[in-house]
Amino acid sequence: MLADFLLSVVPASLPTHLTSYVPGKTPLSTNAEVFTTLASYLAIIFGVQAYMKNKEPQKLNTLFMAHNVVLSSGSLLLLVLMLEEILPIVWRDGVFAGMCASESWTPRMEFYYMINYYFKYLELLDTVFLAFKKKPLAFLHVFHHSATALLCYSQLGGKTSISWTVITLNLSVHVLMYYYYYATAGGKRIWWKKYLTSMQIVQFVIDLFVVYFGTWQHFTYRYQPQMPHVGDCAGSETAALFGCGLLTSYLGLFINFYIQTYKKPAKGSKATNGHANGNANGHANGHVNGKANGKAVKAE
Repeated sequence: MLADFLLSVVPASLPTHLTSYVPGKTPLSTNAEVFTTLASYLAIIFGVQAYMKNKEPQKLNTLFMAHNVVLSSGSLLLLVLMLEEILPIVWRDGVFAGMCASESWTPRMEFYYMINYYFKYLELLDTVFLAFKKKPLAFLHVFHHSATALLCYSQLGGKTSISWTVITLNLSVHVLMYYYYYATAGGKRIWWKKYLTSMQIVQFVIDLFVVYFGTWQHFTYRYQPQMPHVGDCAGSETAALFGCGLLTSYLGLFINFYIQTYKKPAKGSKATNGHANGNANGHANGHVNGKANGKAVKAE
């Protein structure tokens, strides 16, 4: 297995809190750390934006391409590792158990969730690049990046076993999305840019079906057993509800972005067309996605 090979080169002396999620010991595992980091993110991007106000845009192509190579290839590797771990469980125990049983939250899956969580902080650099390039910092982009880190944090603490379904979809989109940014930064023309946003919308539709299903299972099992349900879905109720609400907001925001960017305006509506093109350019270099990316909200 790929995981066995990779783990064989990991030092045996590595502290437990770096391979397992230990609140208070694992980096970025407390409210104070997370909110301070995200507040710093906002201060930095708007500070850079103010600093660049009277300066020429920076290209930073080499750094930007390297950043996207790391995120695209890292997403692919993490996707393969997660599927390698979870698919045998689904095959053995069935789809519902694979999604909802607490046993699906294996030590390896927890470690992979941690890596995915830290990816969300690396992805914050997307916005820093945008600021130095003097691209618009759209609300959707800034909100999505910061909120997805919160989403991953909440699901790690809540141990929502259904998380992998949302994360694997998000990773699949990120493999293509960050490749797109890498390729276009190098001058390559990509015809399927429009479909990235379509993929993200489809991703969120599937995400919502999964997390609402899992949340329904948990609450009916615990509080309304007379209602139709299959069984319990493991994880924190707070994490599940937070995930449902945030992913719902993502879907609405992405649909609105798609309409504003790609919906053909009425004939003669130049202002509308100009606004849409501006949004498209702002989005092109700074992903707004994922995952809900980012993280799987577990329907407990």
